[in-house]
Amino acid sequence: MAACLGLLGGWSLRPLALYADHTVPRVGWLQVGVIAFVAVILAGTAWITWRELQVNRQWLEAHRAVNRLMWAKSCVLVGALLAGGYAGAFVSWLGVAGEATTGNLVRSGCAALASVGVVAAAIWLERACRVRDDEDADLA
Repeated sequence: MAACLGLLGGWSLRPLALYADHTVPRVGWLQVGVIAFVAVILAGTAWITWRELQVNRQWLEAHRAVNRLMWAKSCVLVGALLAGGYAGAFVSWLGVAGEATTGNLVRSGCAALASVGVVAAAIWLERACRVRDDEDADLA
């Protein structure tokens, strides 16, 4: 649902800005870099959490596990919204002639892919926070 709302918002932003005689918002490389950085941090946290809980059979303190789970759940929602928004911005630039069009298409597409990376890493973190089964806990 969040991705669909983002797609609608990202797609409609360019035509609305042109209609209101405002400058069209553009996606910059800094935005792409920040989103990719968040995806890398999430993936690293997911890997560490998975390794601690599933491989090494250690336990996390309850508040740390809840914090990581809530961080993952919120990043899934925000990442889906961003992925939809940047994909909508990408779609809004399709078929537009001009010098800046190619750059906007590339940056919007990269931002959408980085946002999908945030969603994937956040889902991985959610799965890494799962508690082991009782049978698995008896074996440890």
